[in-house]
Amino acid sequence: MDDKKKFTSEELAGYGGEDGDSYVAVNGKVYDVSDSDMWEDGDHFGEHKAGEDLTEAMENAPHGMEVFDDFPEVGELE
Repeated sequence: MDDKKKFTSEELAGYGGEDGDSYVAVNGKVYDVSDSDMWEDGDHFGEHKAGEDLTEAMENAPHGMEVFDDFPEVGELE
């Protein structure tokens, strides 16, 4: 049984970090980046906002998916 939370894009947008948790989606997985100094108040260096699907942005990122290894996977993007 798959017990991971399923997020719609609208639900994910509610985790933009302004008032609490910062979640981002990449390749269908949703990660909690709230504890990262790189995502202060849901902002990633003025380039990206939490609460979004960053799959396309990762194609041009200066890093790979390994940056998400230390963040909890909290669900899946529908």
